[in-house]
Amino acid sequence: MQVKERGIILIPIDFTKQSLLAVKQSYNLAKYTHSKLVLLHVYEKAGEESYDALNKLTKQTEQESGVPTEFMNVKGDIYEETDRVAEEIKATLIIAGLESHMKFRNIIGSSASKLIRKAPCPVITIRGGEHRDGCENILLPLDLSDETREKVDAAVQFAQYFGSSIRILGVFDPKDASYENKLLAYSHQVKQFIKSKGISCTNKSIPAEHVAETVVEYANKIECDLIMIMNKPSLSIGEMFGGTDTQKIVDISNIPVMTVQPMKRESMTHFGTGL
Repeated sequence: MQVKERGIILIPIDFTKQSLLAVKQSYNLAKYTHSKLVLLHVYEKAGEESYDALNKLTKQTEQESGVPTEFMNVKGDIYEETDRVAEEIKATLIIAGLESHMKFRNIIGSSASKLIRKAPCPVITIRGGEHRDGCENILLPLDLSDETREKVDAAVQFAQYFGSSIRILGVFDPKDASYENKLLAYSHQVKQFIKSKGISCTNKSIPAEHVAETVVEYANKIECDLIMIMNKPSLSIGEMFGGTDTQKIVDISNIPVMTVQPMKRESMTHFGTGL
């Protein structure tokens, strides 16, 4: 019998409270997906390797989680090295704790956006301080882009891992009736597909001009455990300076956000593509 190859969850570590929370929140996901954990510490100059602390954290993580855990210690930029190492080790997922001080002080905005845009696999970003053991409700914001189908399939597989419900949310410009009608029809189609997989699913449509704020507000209102969005690797000039709705969701959400890459890559096979 062929043994199924383990997935790899990569977690950037700088020993801040938020990065340590990201480690603890990886335990159940690693178990459900039969993954091993790789703790990545990136230091900027000699003397900052933190080898002893990293070795201690790795042993503690393996003992607490019950899953194989390794560490890597590399020199460079935290954002660039995270993506490079993820590609090198064929990571299936990156889990990053976002904090507004110490080495992650610049992860809000362009640096975090760059990390997510160039990641070779899905990225879960965690900003809130609440520890979540499971994932009962997944919020799935929908639009009419071609890439959305991959996000739907990833949400289905994620929900199957955790026994989650999926909450579809369509946000539309109140002045665009044509888009609203198309989005309503598509949301209903997606809901029927998800329910056909044996997953509890609801859908809601909200007229709003500020998409990111509306998504996060609704996620908190219905007590979601995860928001699932699509990455946008290529940005227009305006988006580079003003940000995209997906980037803004990552920046303001107190709820973990999973950003799914729109291109079908080998490293995403554990989390699904191709509805």
